[in-house]
Amino acid sequence: MSSSTSRRSYGVKGAPYGFLLPATVLFALFFALPIGYAVWLSFRKVRVSGLGLGSGARKEVWAGFGNYTEALQDSELLHGALRVLGYGCIVVPVMLGLALLFALMLDSEKVRLAPFTRLAIFLPYAVPGVVAALLWGFLYLPDVSPFSFALDKLGLPQPDLLDGGPLYLALANIAVWGGTGFNMIVIYTSLRSIPAEVYEAAKLDGATPLQIALRIKIPMVAPSLVLTFFFSIIATLQVFNEPTTLKPLTNSVDTAWSPLMKVYQDAFGRNDIYAAAAEATLIALVTLLLSFGFLRAANRRNKRDVSQGGVR
Repeated sequence: MSSSTSRRSYGVKGAPYGFLLPATVLFALFFALPIGYAVWLSFRKVRVSGLGLGSGARKEVWAGFGNYTEALQDSELLHGALRVLGYGCIVVPVMLGLALLFALMLDSEKVRLAPFTRLAIFLPYAVPGVVAALLWGFLYLPDVSPFSFALDKLGLPQPDLLDGGPLYLALANIAVWGGTGFNMIVIYTSLRSIPAEVYEAAKLDGATPLQIALRIKIPMVAPSLVLTFFFSIIATLQVFNEPTTLKPLTNSVDTAWSPLMKVYQDAFGRNDIYAAAAEATLIALVTLLLSFGFLRAANRRNKRDVSQGGVR
C-alpha cells in the first residue's frame, strides 16, 4: 500500500517534467545544438596546402580566436554595424512613439470605430517582411510609383533610394510601417488592464485627459514600453530582409550593408562558414549584452522608483 502511494506521489511530482520534455528536446535540437555547432565552427578554419588540389590539400584545423580577431578588424563588418546604429536611431524612437500614440488614442473614450482602426494599424505586421520590402521598393521607384507621380505634380520632393539620409529613411519607413502595429497592441493591452477606478479618481481630482495620459497611463504602461524597446533593439540588430530585398533596386545597398548581410555573404558568397560563424557569434553576444544591459538598467530604475515611493 505504501509502495503504491509512493509511486503515485512520484508520478504526480514527475508529471510537470514529462510535459516539459517535448519542449526541452525541441529546444535542444533546433536551438541549443545549432548555436553550439556555430560556436564550434567559429574556432575552426581550413588550411590549404600546396596548390589546394587533392583530397588532403584542404584540411580543417583549430583556429583559436583567429576568426574573431579578423572579424573585429573587418572594416565591412564595422561599417555595417555603424549603418545599423544609424538605422536604429531612426526606427526605434519613431516606431515606439507612434505605437504609444496610437495606443493612447485607441484607449480614449471618444474614439470611433476602435476595432477597425486597431485592425488597420496591426495589419501591416501580418505582411511578411520580404513582401513589405518589395511593396515599398516599387513604390520608391519613380517609373512605377503612383506616389512619385503625385508628388511630382505637387512639386514636392520624391522618395528615392540614394545612399545616405534618403536610403536610411526609406529602410526605416518599411520597418516602422510593419512593426508599429505589434508594439501598439502590446501597449494597448497594458492600457486596458489599468483599473477604471484609477481614471475615475483622477477625474474627480480635476485631471484632464491629457494629464491622465501623461501622469497615469504612460507611467503605468512603462513595463510594456520596456518590453517593446527590448524587442525593437533585437529586431534592429538583426535587420536583413529590407536591405537584401531592396538591393536589386538600387546601387546604394551593397552585399555587406548590415552585419547579417555580411554573415550571409561570407557563408554563401565566399563559402567561408568559419568566418561567418565567428561574425554571427559576435552579433549574438552584442545583442545579448545590449538587451540584458538595458533590462538590468530598467529593473534597477524601477526598484529605485518603488523604494522612493515607499519612503514618501
